[in-house]
Amino acid sequence: MKTPRRHLTPLLLVLLLGLGIGFVAPRSDTFFALQKHFRIFGALYETLVTDYIDPIDPGRLMRKGIDAMLAELDPYTTFFDEADRGEIELLTRGRYGGVGLNVGLRNGRLTVLAPIEGTAGYRQGIRTGDIITHIDGQPTDGLSLETVRQMLRGQPGTTVTLTIEREGEPLPLQFVLTREEVQLKNVTYVGFLNDDTTEGLGYIRLERFALGAGEEVRRAIEQLQAAGPLRGLVLDLRDNPGGLLEAAVEVAGLFVPQGAPIVSTRGRTPDRTRVYRNESAPLYPDLPLVVLVNELSASASEIVAGAIQDLDRGLIVGTNTYGKGLVQIIRPLPYNTALKLTTAAYYTPSGRSIQAIDYSRHDGHGQLVPDSLRRTYYTRNGRVMRDGHGIEPDVVVAPPEPGPLEAALRRQAAFFFFANHYVARHPEPPTPDVRVDDRILQEFRAWLHSRNFDYQIAAEHTLASLETQLEAADYTQALAALQNVRDALARAKKAAFEREADALRRQLRQELLARYLSPEQRTRYLLADDPVVQRAAELLRDTRTYAALLSPN
Repeated sequence: MKTPRRHLTPLLLVLLLGLGIGFVAPRSDTFFALQKHFRIFGALYETLVTDYIDPIDPGRLMRKGIDAMLAELDPYTTFFDEADRGEIELLTRGRYGGVGLNVGLRNGRLTVLAPIEGTAGYRQGIRTGDIITHIDGQPTDGLSLETVRQMLRGQPGTTVTLTIEREGEPLPLQFVLTREEVQLKNVTYVGFLNDDTTEGLGYIRLERFALGAGEEVRRAIEQLQAAGPLRGLVLDLRDNPGGLLEAAVEVAGLFVPQGAPIVSTRGRTPDRTRVYRNESAPLYPDLPLVVLVNELSASASEIVAGAIQDLDRGLIVGTNTYGKGLVQIIRPLPYNTALKLTTAAYYTPSGRSIQAIDYSRHDGHGQLVPDSLRRTYYTRNGRVMRDGHGIEPDVVVAPPEPGPLEAALRRQAAFFFFANHYVARHPEPPTPDVRVDDRILQEFRAWLHSRNFDYQIAAEHTLASLETQLEAADYTQALAALQNVRDALARAKKAAFEREADALRRQLRQELLARYLSPEQRTRYLLADDPVVQRAAELLRDTRTYAALLSPN
């Protein structure tokens, strides 16, 4: 990064700041402050780089300064240096150069969570559960996920060598993968619930809002209509973190009336205040619709859900959304860098703000919007809605809370690693739909025992604290009485395996499906056991309840 020189005039510095990014001259007082502080910053930066006792990396120092400035703002305003340019392609177009592996840390080791179907890693046989020990000969122990991402991604046509440990294989495996353009799909699953084309309840999973999302949803619905009569649709936006505002407008525009407002933005300057309307006739104006959301549905997902809800076009089912109601644009900066910048807030058709956290204090710490400041709004039919907490569903359906044993097994990734163990010994699935029977469940129990699995529940922590206090007070009799409590807790934990057996079967089946079947097959089988999807189907079948929920109380 080029070092600013003292001989540059304040005016030239300001012009450089605005070069290529739509600079608009601010008011005179702001303009003076900008000149003054920019000159101070430039002089300080140059002095440090040229005169400090030890050599300083100019680029690293500048990045530290940038990060410190942005830390005062909301978490969505971020700087991309030249090495991060691929992230912009991923955010906007859903594509990047790489080998198509989703990775994460499991028990501290770099593990393949899922290869993306059709990519280099998938085609060459890398599997869910594989442990990557080396990348181009460099050990992966201690590497951050950000570093791993940079090592796996790169210019299409280049290669990367992975060394992998796989359960059941006596020696490490080596894969030489050629990086290619990985194009992520917006729509990742299309089908009829229960594979029943006669009933006609369609299901679409939309995982992101990159370029072309609206067209993908339109084609998905046409695919369903070509297979049989479409009498209702479930649009699944759970875990969808959002993406392009324009893509959200396109998706909502498939369903809402022509001319209807979908979302509005309000910013600091007049050019940031705008109402986005559906400019064309909807393709599916009367199709009964249920949109699924959860706490990870954010941004563009909330735009779609908010428009559908405010216009009474369909029902929202699930749990409260994330509450990200801030709009970002990407501004190019010199030397192939860029800034993702928050410029406005967005609002649903009724005027509701979706933003759940207030960052306006600019101290790096957001504050939850208190209930006392939440305002009331009304949908087109007159239903009462409130702002400030994301999108609240019309019908709340939450996944079952895990029991203590299931939660402990999840934390230790036990289901994940047992699935590796099981598949290594059973190359063929136990049944075509990979049902977990008593034999598999007992094999899992024996596997846990062989690894000395144990866990503590909250009551044990409370008991340990009480024992410490009683010992300090020398209450011997009371300490002896606590042994009965310890014994009862031990019995309860031992019985937990039977008590939580159904939940353990579900978790095991999810992991085994990911190893035996394709992503599409896996999704089809899991939908049948998904309580949120099944509730959505019930609402689409029950036309009277569906209509009543869209009417004011």
